[in-house]
Amino acid sequence: MLYLVHEWQRAATAPLRMAALGGQVLLRHPLNPLTHTSVGRTAAAACEFYAYASLRRDKPAFGLNSTVIDGREVAVQEKVAVHRPFCNLLHFERQGIEREDPRLLIVAPLSGHYATLLRGTVEALLPDHDVYVTDWTNGRDVGLRHGSFDLDDYIAYLIDFARHMGPTLHIMAVCQPSVPVLATAALLAAAKDTVQPLSLTMMGGPIDTRINPTVPNRLAEDNSLAWFEANAIHRVPWPHLGHGRRVYPGFLQLTGFMTMNLDRHVRAHRRLFDHLVEGDGESAAAHRRFYDEYLAVMDLPAEYYLQTVRTVFQEHALPRGTMVWRGQPVEPAAIRHTALLAVEGELDDISGVGQTRAALDLCVNVAAERKRYHLQKATGHYGIFNGRRWREEIKPMVAAFIREHR
Repeated sequence: MLYLVHEWQRAATAPLRMAALGGQVLLRHPLNPLTHTSVGRTAAAACEFYAYASLRRDKPAFGLNSTVIDGREVAVQEKVAVHRPFCNLLHFERQGIEREDPRLLIVAPLSGHYATLLRGTVEALLPDHDVYVTDWTNGRDVGLRHGSFDLDDYIAYLIDFARHMGPTLHIMAVCQPSVPVLATAALLAAAKDTVQPLSLTMMGGPIDTRINPTVPNRLAEDNSLAWFEANAIHRVPWPHLGHGRRVYPGFLQLTGFMTMNLDRHVRAHRRLFDHLVEGDGESAAAHRRFYDEYLAVMDLPAEYYLQTVRTVFQEHALPRGTMVWRGQPVEPAAIRHTALLAVEGELDDISGVGQTRAALDLCVNVAAERKRYHLQKATGHYGIFNGRRWREEIKPMVAAFIREHR
């Protein structure tokens, strides 16, 4: 019912948004005397601010049409390598490049935001890697005829993608995927599969949330699974393609994201309003670039969300040695030949320091010289895979680690 009310509210306020857009145009018209007054500028900024804040943000585009290799601009074509109902495996194919760079699968989180949140991650790695990315589908856009999707299905998708890419595979897991990616590597190793990742990089992932638990970790532990099902799960309303599907709606997740750092978001939007009043288009555009991505969220299939809450955050099944995938035990000790890199941010308020590093201790049969740990000082969760510190410090270290274990 809540999802339906949310959609009704959006429909009811659509005329107000259109009126705000019209008011903005009128108040900024050069022939309008109010345009040149502080009252007119403030009113125009208020109209623009409301129109922007009430905008529904659908999935953004990656927009990575080129990269620079050896000082030369190279065209990049985004292709769907494997299609599945709940995920596409995207290949960022660099045109005219014959050299054999490491083949890298970047597993994007299925935790609210679209895979495009990793645009900066992909962009930095493209010059030196043959990059593939998991592009998860918004749950509201998957019809009921495709059935359910849970954490076990997630792992099955990763196994399928790994086999498609072949035995010279490297994997990078950003945040939430660290658990299913480590499980995937363990299952492939236990089966003595010909396709096992040469290296596995885990960045800010909840391998063991008993270590330095954060606010989201405590929320998962302090409430029962029944509580989450009653309060977080809703059915997608008509006319969405997936109407009737049970999901954890994106708008609820966004509320959680925003409230974790509410003061910071309020200050940022206050600055946006000031920029609009002052006519500082460059600063306003920078704000929009960030929030157009940050505010674009997707619905998660209920089965996947609830199983993840139970398995990862309540039972701590992987570090306790009790995780099972379709009847098979998940044993990180089975991993012997995959090199492991754990990356954490000192100021991470989503995956606490030490939670990702725990993976290195679980993989007891990987030689010490094939394990590496990096703690990025003065860096939060998003900073370990986006932004200046990622580009200048973390990415070169990750790239060197991958090449070392080709």
